[in-house]
Amino acid sequence: MASMGLNLEEQKAVDRFRANVVEPSMDSLVILDFWAEWCGPCKALTPVLEKVAADYADKGVVLAKVNVDEESFIAGQFQVRSIPTVYAIFQGQPVADLTNARTESQLKGMLDQLLAKLPVKAGGAAAQDITPLLAMGEDALTGGDAERAASIYSQIVEIDPASGAAYGGLIRAMTALGEVDQAEAVLSALPVELAGDAEVARARTALELARNKPQDSELAALKDAATPDNPAGQLAYAEAAFAAGDRDGAAEVLLGMIAADREWNDGAAKAKLLQMFEAVGLEDPWVAAQRRRLSLILFG
Repeated sequence: MASMGLNLEEQKAVDRFRANVVEPSMDSLVILDFWAEWCGPCKALTPVLEKVAADYADKGVVLAKVNVDEESFIAGQFQVRSIPTVYAIFQGQPVADLTNARTESQLKGMLDQLLAKLPVKAGGAAAQDITPLLAMGEDALTGGDAERAASIYSQIVEIDPASGAAYGGLIRAMTALGEVDQAEAVLSALPVELAGDAEVARARTALELARNKPQDSELAALKDAATPDNPAGQLAYAEAAFAAGDRDGAAEVLLGMIAADREWNDGAAKAKLLQMFEAVGLEDPWVAAQRRRLSLILFG
């Protein structure tokens, strides 16, 4: 892709495309998917692309996605007029239009033909491939689609059994689905070398909090008992509310406790809130918003 006469933003777009698509395509076959958040057919096609890319990772196939709203310059260079538009890229050049391959069997058939003709380095991109897949899994999980997230993370674990991020994501997805026992089993079976991984630690925290998930009647009783003169009851309700999926309610109670008496029980309310932050993820927008509220209480 030419870079002469570009403005700064266009040059940045070209640099991103070179790093995410062109460079991997020197050895690998890149499935390049042009999509947008508002595109229903794009979202329907995404699981097919993700599964095939994961299945063919050991053959040197990787998936790259370009959001046409965020990368309009790149979409324009490819003359994308409708989405989804999907190309196969090898050594920086489009080698096939995969747009009409809407099923797993159709896409695999076209890839098999290309792989038979092109000198693609088998397995060359497996380690690199998990980065976009991990992002897809996280997007699915934060978007509320824990089932799809679990499927993506399971595929990544097969590609890279040494990825703590993949195992951590899988455990968090299973926890979100209410499959606590299965998540416990995955955590218990982890290789020893992954025990200290940051993403595994995050998943362990989420799992610990999920163990307190109550029945609806129990949650109602805990809420009734969570009065300002009963901080132990408030803490118990906050734990249960978070486990039940009401993180806003949990944060509201804990922040109120910190504002009233931050030193109660050696700072138990703050410690519990920070544990919830770790479980959700420190980069999550919800965590950022609650941290700002906490800072206002602590520092004014």
